[in-house]
Order: sequence, then structure tokens, then C-alpha cells
Amino acid sequence: MALRMSTLFLRTLRENPADAEVPSHQLLVRAGYIRRASPGIYTWLPLGLRVMRNVETIVREEMDAIGAQELLFPALLPREPYEASGRWTDYGDNLFRLTDRKGADMLLGPTHEEMFTLTVKDLYSSYKDLPLAIYQIQTKYRDEARPRAGILRGREFIMKDSYSFDIDAAGLDRSYQLHREAYVKIFDRLGFDYVIVQAMSGAMGGSRSEEFLATATNGEDTYVRCGQCGYAANVEAVRVPAPAPAALDGLPAAHVEDTPDTPTIDTLVAHANAAVPRADGRAWTGADTLKNVVVTLVHPDGTREPLAIGLPGDREVDEKRLGAQVEPARVEAFEEKDFAAYPTLAKGYIGPGALGLEGTAAIRYLLDPRVVEGTAWITGANEPGRHVFDLVAGRDFVGDGVIEAAEVRDGDPCPTCGHGLESARGIEMGHIFQLGTKYAEALGLKVLDEHGKLQTVTMGSYGVGVSRAVACVAEGNHDEFGLVWPRAISPADVHVVVAAKDAATHAYADELTVALEAAGLEVLLDDRAQASPGVKFKDAELIGVPTIVVVGRGLAAGEIEIKDRRSGERRAVPVAEAVAEIVAEVAG
Repeated sequence: MALRMSTLFLRTLRENPADAEVPSHQLLVRAGYIRRASPGIYTWLPLGLRVMRNVETIVREEMDAIGAQELLFPALLPREPYEASGRWTDYGDNLFRLTDRKGADMLLGPTHEEMFTLTVKDLYSSYKDLPLAIYQIQTKYRDEARPRAGILRGREFIMKDSYSFDIDAAGLDRSYQLHREAYVKIFDRLGFDYVIVQAMSGAMGGSRSEEFLATATNGEDTYVRCGQCGYAANVEAVRVPAPAPAALDGLPAAHVEDTPDTPTIDTLVAHANAAVPRADGRAWTGADTLKNVVVTLVHPDGTREPLAIGLPGDREVDEKRLGAQVEPARVEAFEEKDFAAYPTLAKGYIGPGALGLEGTAAIRYLLDPRVVEGTAWITGANEPGRHVFDLVAGRDFVGDGVIEAAEVRDGDPCPTCGHGLESARGIEMGHIFQLGTKYAEALGLKVLDEHGKLQTVTMGSYGVGVSRAVACVAEGNHDEFGLVWPRAISPADVHVVVAAKDAATHAYADELTVALEAAGLEVLLDDRAQASPGVKFKDAELIGVPTIVVVGRGLAAGEIEIKDRRSGERRAVPVAEAVAEIVAEVAG
């Protein structure tokens, strides 16, 4: 049944919504695909729902093709499984929690590892039941602190999550590869450019992890790639190549120098070059300084912990990289009141000597991978206006561990081949994990192996953002006039515009629509009697169906017009050949 715009539940807008910053958000609202219900929560209107259902169809077809079976869990879940896995606490404020009338704690599911694991545990007990892959397409809930970009970062969203269950690591490798290949086919069919990058597992846990990122200049994820060897990784997952340790013998002793009014790296470097020149004649740079940044970690249980990070002074701490390293804790700034509680810290002049101390003032001190044994640094002397020169790692100070928290910059060496890296931005569309036995162990999922012994099942987890895909495709498929949908997920195959008000033109448009439907096409018919041709043309371009058919003045000469929304090309075709030409256009 054709969608008639005279009765379709649709209102288009000429101006961008005030709260919409990215193109997908602006255009999906203006074209009548979605409507804001509250921050981070959107209503799917008829056209938008058709697009999302088309995305779901592609996902289902490719998941079914690898033998995965679909089921559906509830969104309202009990606390106990998430308590057993630790995620009732680890999710922190991101979890929507509620209590039922009997006082039982419940949650709205952010993801369903626990439920999948328990269901398999309930039904399967032998290695003969494995391998198994099951999936669902369902609404998820996360209490985002700052929902933004429309349906790209919402508090309620549709997601496909699937899980594989195998008896051993070799089986997991096979299941992981099957899902990876299925994801390539899904994203190829959806019609946008993407890259596959190494990623962090984060709160999901597990070992191997990859993200599928749609390339987008305004994407919220930054990734790097190597043009030499093909390495690609989300910046959160980049591992900095550490220099080889140097010998400690013969290095000059550390010495403290007065460095008045040097609370920043730039002022420190300028003073050092003027007052304490290097013996080798080279100028001091920010890379010769050791910056010690203190932050506060807020753990899921509310515990607050100071953390100091030592990194080269020419680098800044990347908040996303740091956040990924310390999950599930949250990072907050170390404020004046915090400095008051740690009087050994001289703001702007913090050095390793004030960190890692025993007793109540102990602060965990983690070092950038570049700070290796034998490297010498200028760093704070823990007194205002004073710095230590030639402080050597491994001789004069050590850290409590290593952390990958410094910014990654263009030109940094590739961890694989050493070639310079290039950065770009993208939108996360899919994420696949080798979970291993984390959830199986927590929830007791074991099966009998061929020798009759209990073995812990090994799992994989694989997610696709279904509702996010709609926005992501819109983000990469639009022009100055509106959306330009790929055929695979367009709300219709053809948008027929009636560009005249006489009865004969409307009658022919109806006949054409019926004939196109009989040929297997889905039609959006703009039969509005009160709208002008100009309004209809603008709406057709805004809505973005890839083939637009105009029935108007040319009909008197026995012609209709076919327009390719993607290229803008127009051509007139005889009425007698209209159906065949339109079908061929759609098929091509």
C-alpha cells in the first residue's frame, strides 16, 4: 500500500531545530523521521520507522546467514545477575535503576551478557550443544550524562547484540571470525564508508576487541591509521612504543634549580634555556620535561582516589584515553579542596618525590610508556618556584605502573612498523569482543566435555547500533537540500510528486503508483492538493528517496520526469515506458 502524503503522519520543517548540531539530527527532525520526546529520547515517526526496519532486515539476514538464532529478552531485568557479574556497581550512574512495589531492585537493560549466559546455562549442559550463536534486536537504556547528536548518542536506543558460546578458545576464534565477516557484509550493505580498528574492551571485559567506525568528520571517536602497514586503532587502544631503557652509569646527578614564575611547561622551558642551558648545546623542549598531572578517580561505589600521571611535558592527558584505562571508575578534576588535603603537592611544581609516599598521603603514580629507566627529566621539586634537573627514571624515582593516557598525535610512530600515524574521526557502529570466560565464570556456565569433565564455556559478544545506523547513514548521505538515502534502507523506492492540481494529472499519478506497486516497488506519493509544486519539490529533496518521479506539465506531451536524487540528473520518459523505466532505474 502506497504511502500518501495527503494522509501520512508527517510534517516537514524549513528551519533546523535549535538543539540540533549535527547534520543527521537536523535533517532527520526536519524531514519528519524522528521527534524529540525528552533529552536523549526520540519518537520514531512512520518514515523513520520504515528506515530503521530496513536496517533491522539487513542485520537479521546477515546474522541468520551465519547460523545465529534470534530471541528476545525483556528490557526490565532483575538485579541479581548484574550483582553476580559486578556490573550492578560497575555501571555506576549510567544504569537506570528502579524498585518494584515489593521492594525488589530492578534495572533497564543497558546490555544483556548476563541474561544470555544464564539462559544458555539453564538449557544446555554438554559440549555437544556447542557452538551456539544467539542474538536479539532490542531497546537498550543508558543514563547518558550528556545525550547529544540526536539518536547518535541517546539514552534509549535500538541495538543488535549477539553472543557466541564455544567449548574452547579455538572455537571462539571461529565464531569471532564469522561475526566479523557478517559485520563487513552488514556495513557494506548499509552504504557508508567505514574502517575496522583495534579497540578497548572497557567494562565489557575480554581480550580481542575491534570497532567498526563510520568515517565522519564530526564523529566523536578518534582513530589512527598507518599508511604503511595498515594498522588502525581507536586512540583509546593505541599502545605507545616504549624506548629501550638506557644505562644509568655516568649520568649526571639530579640538581634543584630556582625557576621562579614557571608554573607552565612553556614558561619552564623558556627559563631553562635562559638560566640552565644544556651541556650538549641543544635547546630544552617540552619533551624534556616531566609533567605530573593529578586527577580524582570516582569508583562505582563512590570511593574517591587521587591518581597522578607522569608524562612528557609536550603532551596533554587525553581524557578519553585516560577514561578507558581506568574504567569503571570515572575521572574528575583535582580541585583546590583536594590540594588542601594533600599539602605535599605544590600546584604547578609537582614532582615524583611527593608521589607514591607511604601513609595517608600516598598517591598512586603511573607513568607514560616513554618514561623508561635511564631517561632524564626536568620536573617539579615540590616547592613553588623550583624544579629538579636531570632526575633519572629508575635511579631517582619509579612509578607504580604504566598508563596509556597521553594524547596521540599525527606523526607518532606506528606500534607495528614505526611509520608515522595519521588521525581521523568516526562514529562507532559496531563492536565485537572476545569475552572469554568472564561472564561464564561469574554466573557458573559450564558444560561437560567429551571426557565428562566440567568446562567453563568461552564467549564472544557482538553489537550493532541499529537506531544509530539510521543517523550514521544520514550523516554520510546528504547534501545542502536534504537527505539522500541509499536504496537498501530508503523508506520507499520511488517518490512520486504530483506537480499539478488538475484531476487528470492526479488520476494518472494514482494509476502509475498502482502499476509500480504491482511491479514490486514501494511508493511514496505526494498527492497533497493544497501544497504547491515548489513545496513538494523541496520536501522530496529533504525526505531523500533516491528516485523522484515528477508527474506534471509534461504529461500533456505524454511524458513524465525521472530524477536521480543522488546525482541530480533528470530525464523525460514517455508515459508508455514509464513503469519499465522506473523499475530499471530502481534496479540499477
